[in-house]
Amino acid sequence: MPAVFTLLSVAALAELPERVGWVEMVRINPGKMLFVAKLDTGSKSASINAHNIEYFEKDGQPWVRFDVVNRLKRSMTLELPQVWEVIIKGHEGEKVQRPVVMLGICLGKTYTETLVSLVDRTGFLYPLLVGRNYLGGRFAVDPAQKFTAKPKCDETRRP
Repeated sequence: MPAVFTLLSVAALAELPERVGWVEMVRINPGKMLFVAKLDTGSKSASINAHNIEYFEKDGQPWVRFDVVNRLKRSMTLELPQVWEVIIKGHEGEKVQRPVVMLGICLGKTYTETLVSLVDRTGFLYPLLVGRNYLGGRFAVDPAQKFTAKPKCDETRRP
C-alpha cells in the first residue's frame, strides 16, 4: 500500500501551482527587460510604471507609445496595440483613464501574456504589480518569501 500512496502523492504534487515569493524578479516581453515585481493576490490585474504615454493610430487601430524604467534605471520605449482603456476611481474619487496593453511576463519558468494597465507608479516601491489574473492557478504566493524564482522562460514558445 505505501507504493500506491507514494505514486498518488507524486502525481498530486506535479499538479500544484509553483510556489513563489511576494516579490520576484520577472522579465517582460517585448524588450526582455528585468523588473522587480510585487505579486499581489489582493489585486485583480497587473499594472506597470509607465511614463510619456502617447496615443496614436497604426493601420486604423489604437496604439500606445510609453516609456518604462526598472529599478536599475534602465529605460525602454515600447509601442503596443491598446487593448482597451480602463476607468478607475482615483484616491480623491475622481475618474482616471488608463490604457491597457498586452505584455508577456516571465516568472520562473512560466511565460504568459497578460493584460497590463499603464500608470505612473513613481511613488511605489515596485514598478510592476502582478495580480490574480496572471497568478491564478499558476502560482501560490508565499508571503514569507522573496526572490525565489529567477526568470528562465523561452518567450518564443507560447503556452
